[in-house]
Amino acid sequence: MIENEENKAVDQIENVDQQGQVVVEETAKAKTKAKVAKVTKSVIEYATPTEDFDWENTRKDGGAYPKATQDEFEKLYDKTLSTITENEVIDGTVVSLNKREVVINIGYKSEGVVSLNEFRYNPNLKVGDKVEVYVESQEDKDGQLVLSHKKARALRSWDRVNEALEKDEIIQGYIKCRTKGGMIVDVFGIEAFLPGSQIDVKPIRDYDIYVDKTMEFKVVKINHEFKNVVVSHKALIEAELEQQKKEIIAKLEKGQVLEGTVKNITSYGVFIDLGGVDGLIHITDLSWGRVNHPEEIVQLDQKLNVVILDFDDDKKRIALGLKQLTPHPWDSLSKDLKVGDSVKGKVVVMADYGAFVEIAQGVEGLIHVSEMSWSQHLRSAQEFLKVGDEVEAQILTLDRDERKMSLGIKQLKSDPWSNIDEKYAMGSRHSATVRNFTNFGVFVEIEEGVDGLIHISDLSWTKKIKHPAEFTAIGEKIDVVVLEIDKENRRLSLGHKQLEENPWDVFETVFTVGSVHEGTIVEVFDKGAVVALPYGVEGFVTPKHLVKEDGKAGKVDEKLEFKVIEFSKSAKKIILSHSRIFEDEKKETEETEKKTKTTATKKAVKKVKSNLEKTTLGDISELASLKTEMEEEHKKEVAEKKAEMDAKEEKKAKAAKVAKTKKEPKEDSAE
Repeated sequence: MIENEENKAVDQIENVDQQGQVVVEETAKAKTKAKVAKVTKSVIEYATPTEDFDWENTRKDGGAYPKATQDEFEKLYDKTLSTITENEVIDGTVVSLNKREVVINIGYKSEGVVSLNEFRYNPNLKVGDKVEVYVESQEDKDGQLVLSHKKARALRSWDRVNEALEKDEIIQGYIKCRTKGGMIVDVFGIEAFLPGSQIDVKPIRDYDIYVDKTMEFKVVKINHEFKNVVVSHKALIEAELEQQKKEIIAKLEKGQVLEGTVKNITSYGVFIDLGGVDGLIHITDLSWGRVNHPEEIVQLDQKLNVVILDFDDDKKRIALGLKQLTPHPWDSLSKDLKVGDSVKGKVVVMADYGAFVEIAQGVEGLIHVSEMSWSQHLRSAQEFLKVGDEVEAQILTLDRDERKMSLGIKQLKSDPWSNIDEKYAMGSRHSATVRNFTNFGVFVEIEEGVDGLIHISDLSWTKKIKHPAEFTAIGEKIDVVVLEIDKENRRLSLGHKQLEENPWDVFETVFTVGSVHEGTIVEVFDKGAVVALPYGVEGFVTPKHLVKEDGKAGKVDEKLEFKVIEFSKSAKKIILSHSRIFEDEKKETEETEKKTKTTATKKAVKKVKSNLEKTTLGDISELASLKTEMEEEHKKEVAEKKAEMDAKEEKKAKAAKVAKTKKEPKEDSAE
């Protein structure tokens, strides 16, 4: 047996030598074999139990304890051991820990080992701390006690969370990760939600700095149905801050200068943390000059001195100022500056009514739009200037007490109305630009500062213009003649049609009353129609004069013959009629026929009279036949007129019957 053990040991050593690629000498093998044999022999001899060993003899002097004493010792030893059962939660004591494991004594015959990861929420864990553990197994295959701190926390977690909420206790939690709207916190093994607004009283700009940190919290809400827990760190410091606020506000005084930190920046101002209480610097109190956004003046977390302007004890609102710590720029304005002086500045703000120009830091003047140009036609200030423009202006008013100044640009240029009579004499012709329309005319600009009005009646000799937009457009060039000058009120009366001779002098000879001309209907409305005649002139036709021979009215774009029934040179009006043409022709025909009949009758009577002078009683029969002939002609005329009247009556009756027939179905449908 010993020899076998020696051979095994030698084989193991040789295997090691082969794996390490070391060449072993034969002599070394022999020595090693001898050493192994010696060690093996001594081990076997030591491990062999002594047959005459007395187990009852436990005293140092070799004697034995009495039976009663041995039982007492056994009871005392049993008391040092805890009676535990698996799947229960008990308390233990940390006896040692390293970077990976924590050794916990629960009073059992052996100690348990728990991974340090289960204590991430408690970085201050130390030897001697009491912790709760869950007994998974009293003894595993290696004889080791198996414990779990994580499971113990999970079993007791909901009881602890509810208790913390009821008693308003402060608990510790481990921030595991960031999530939408806040953080996930490990509290007693439960994943609780920490809203971003509940992390701190200050706005949080970087949530990631809180990950993997252990902090104190208060449970503020539990949803038992969905097993949700909401915690807050802000709640711990709010009570303390509230007390600080009261103490700070109690010491506040208007005009007091304090140091603060920029907490938040908005478009309307800056919030300053004064050490537990917040104040607001409005954007207008940041600088004496114009500020487009507070970020131009301050930055987040910047420390600065501010002055208290006002505060409200009830609402705990504090109004702060920054510019008030520096002297007002108006106080340092040159005493020599006076009205009439020229100054240079930069446009900082634009409005429809004017532009604000900064001539020095914090010193501004207003250039009203009326002071930008000599033109009486007021326009928007944006047409003249824009923000950032460097301008030169003249001081018009200066009020140092009210800190107001008005400026003007046009005063640096000569007034064009000073020599208006010479430059734009009456009857002179010029080119102008259309600037604006009104219902009664067109405003034009001949040059900057010289505006004039063309009345709508002075646009055209021939066309009837309802609105100037029908004739021209804004921005277009138009030739004009100066008709009248009002220098006192800076007004020019202009004309466009006066560039040509009055064509109505010629129209008077062309469109004489009774003359017939071809025209085109261009517009039809309730009161009549407008007809375009030759030479670009228009005439007017009333509805009754627009009826054609077939009884229908003329339509737009239809060409017809029109007779002039009225002409007015002063009113520039031509009244036309289409129906008068065929009506007059019919009258002429009827009159011609009547004249023919009358002439025939007169000839017959004359013949009779001449015959009467020569007749005798024997010629009476011839006279009687002539009378009969005349009576028959009269009856014939009466019959023709009656037949014509009967035909008209019959036509009316038929029209009435048709109208009645159309009406009856509508009445039936209505019933």
